[in-house]
Amino acid sequence: MTRSATRARAERVGDALTGWSDRLPTPLRRWVSRELVGFAILGGCTLAVDLALLWALRRWTPLPVPVAVTVAYVAAVALNYVLNRVVTFRSHARVVGEASRYTAVAIADYVLTVSVTTALTAGGTSLAIARPAAAAVVAILNYAAARWWIFRGGAGPS
Repeated sequence: MTRSATRARAERVGDALTGWSDRLPTPLRRWVSRELVGFAILGGCTLAVDLALLWALRRWTPLPVPVAVTVAYVAAVALNYVLNRVVTFRSHARVVGEASRYTAVAIADYVLTVSVTTALTAGGTSLAIARPAAAAVVAILNYAAARWWIFRGGAGPS
């Protein structure tokens, strides 16, 4: 399959995920853009991958919480970058610049994720609550960074 065919398929997937947002009332569309919808849906999917990996690592390995969170997080972050680049933001910009900016945001998010998760579990909160809570904390930062810094100016035609 050619690169353009793959991109066209990814754009059709993006349209299927986010097209309903075009039918929202105009004032609401200012706040609920197609990009926000796509980012939220793909973020939920990659969070599910993250949590499933974290659960498996904690269940079947002796890894401590910070290490297990790290392994699961890195896998989910890589998946999230690819999906958002192709499906949500439809970027045609050079990967090197975007990946560098994404890595900087991912490192900040990682530090916040591990800190919040570790602090909450040390305080007695279950990992099943602590990790999604940490994800909620970083979600807003992540969207703002993706929308206005990481994928800025790289969008292709809608």
